[in-house]
Amino acid sequence: MKKRIAIPMILSVLLILLPVIANAHPGRTDSNGGHYCRTNCAKWGLENGEYHYHNGGGSNLTPAATAKPTAKPKPAAKPNTTPAPAIALPKKQNVGTLQVYFFDVGQGDSTLIRTPKDQYILIDGGNNDQGKNVVKYLNALGVKTLDAMVATHPDADHIGGLDDVLKALDVKSVYAPKVSHTTETYKDFLTAVKNEGRTIKSVTKGVAIPLTGVDAKFLAPINSYGDDLNDWSAVLKVTYKNKSFLFTGDAEKASENDMLADGLNLKADVLKVGHHGSSSSTSKAFLDAVKPKYAVISVGKNNYGHPDSGILARLKNANVSVLRTDQKGTITAICDGNNITFTTTKGASK
Repeated sequence: MKKRIAIPMILSVLLILLPVIANAHPGRTDSNGGHYCRTNCAKWGLENGEYHYHNGGGSNLTPAATAKPTAKPKPAAKPNTTPAPAIALPKKQNVGTLQVYFFDVGQGDSTLIRTPKDQYILIDGGNNDQGKNVVKYLNALGVKTLDAMVATHPDADHIGGLDDVLKALDVKSVYAPKVSHTTETYKDFLTAVKNEGRTIKSVTKGVAIPLTGVDAKFLAPINSYGDDLNDWSAVLKVTYKNKSFLFTGDAEKASENDMLADGLNLKADVLKVGHHGSSSSTSKAFLDAVKPKYAVISVGKNNYGHPDSGILARLKNANVSVLRTDQKGTITAICDGNNITFTTTKGASK
């Protein structure tokens, strides 16, 4: 019976003394490396209950500061927009041939002509968001100076990128039809021309671009077309020896009919199809007069139904080989004066 009573008593005493033992000098330390003095404090120069920690065998009365965890650097914020995919650049051809680069600028137009004497003419510059791409194309082809820039008409998908080109390259002369527009895009174009110290040469039928060994003459606009900007389009025919190219901008049937009525020589081996293959252009009568062997359609993803299935059928029925920038990328025509070959940046070469 006495043994049963003694054991609980011993356990009770140990429980009472355990905190004292644990906190007694030099007992266990807390997370800061120190503790409070409970017994024999005077021996250590301390008062009962005074906090201290050990430092190389001595004591310090100041509690150790809790070290703050080093903050992890925040990950860099991801950009909100996905970088635009790299564009496929055309290969520069050897000098001595007429080269025509129909740039892939999506739903828009932009074409570079390089003459055998290394003169350069740029027709249109795509939309606003394509200006930098047009400059990349020109840089890849080693173009530093444009002998002529042609703005076919004020629509944004034709002149939007021309201000970027004017800022990046030396442009000797600028051609455009005498029609204006109120859009900011058109104002940006006019401002860029002014800032480069240039004036716009007005385009009408019969105006020629002075080139060496190559004939470049405007066939339209012939008349005034009011607010119909497409029919104001500058239409340029370029001839090198026995081969020729016809660049029609967005000219529609009214302009086509005027060119037909004027009795102009519209025959061309390569036709840049009007208005991205819209049904409003490339009438049967006009196509019969041009009689092209090849047709290039500059087009991208759009909600307009370009190119129109009826126009594609008309070209097929006329035995015209069609090349499209949305399928082939940038299309390059190489002409030695008697033959024309093509290369493309995607898809099979023609």
